[in-house]
Amino acid sequence: MRVSNNLSLVLFAAGVTAQSVEPETGKLGDATIVSNNPVGVVYKAVLPAEAWFKPAYPDGGNIEGEVTAVAAESGEGVVYTYKLSNLPKEGGPFPYHLHVAPVPADGNCTVTLAHLDPFIRGENTSCNPFAPQTCQVGDLSGKFGEIRPEEDGTWETTYTDLYSSTLEGLGSFFGNRSIVFHYPNKTRISCANFEKVEGGVSSSVTVLPTVTGNGSYTILPTGGVSTTTGGGPSTTSDAGAGTETTTSPPLSGASGLRGSAVGALVVGAVVMFML
Repeated sequence: MRVSNNLSLVLFAAGVTAQSVEPETGKLGDATIVSNNPVGVVYKAVLPAEAWFKPAYPDGGNIEGEVTAVAAESGEGVVYTYKLSNLPKEGGPFPYHLHVAPVPADGNCTVTLAHLDPFIRGENTSCNPFAPQTCQVGDLSGKFGEIRPEEDGTWETTYTDLYSSTLEGLGSFFGNRSIVFHYPNKTRISCANFEKVEGGVSSSVTVLPTVTGNGSYTILPTGGVSTTTGGGPSTTSDAGAGTETTTSPPLSGASGLRGSAVGALVVGAVVMFML
């Protein structure tokens, strides 16, 4: 098993230097280290039996295995552990990312939208792994390296990403989102949703609706989704051909709690008035 404790040495050996890619700060600044992740909460994403991109497995099958994510013991960052097998024999190395939306029931990886990017960094400029705070939060392979399978098609690794969150309400929270595995040309091979398996009741997965028209969304650092209509800038996914423009409701977080509280007060006032 590969453990990425000294990323600089690994990247240096691969010929990647700090000057390879100029860091690019997001419109809302650099990503912030998450230091208050709830300890003991575990999320897991298990790959389905069949790949979304069928040509990758013409005889059937898929990447096999799972991704486990748990807060570091200190609460600072999230420890990701990958145990994968049956990876495609050709076409690598394989990028992978956290994506904004969950995978729907039909397994369509193209509707998971774009990479998780609460600081609106974009992906036109490649991630500089020596400055991970300047990368998209969801660009895990950009920060820690793409998948380069062993000869037997397996790949295992463990690392800690300081900018991921298991705390619901933050834009960097991934517990109700998905992970997507790609070919280098961005074709989506397979995907899976994260689900809570330890530390409380399983978090609900809300499928963000896709609409047509002049709408766009922005995942905010607070966990909400800001929508823009009427010709504003659009956000697109890297799903391949075509452009996908969406409008989405806020994800679970403080705003939803405030809405529930206001609703309860209104109902209470109506009951008091009737009495």
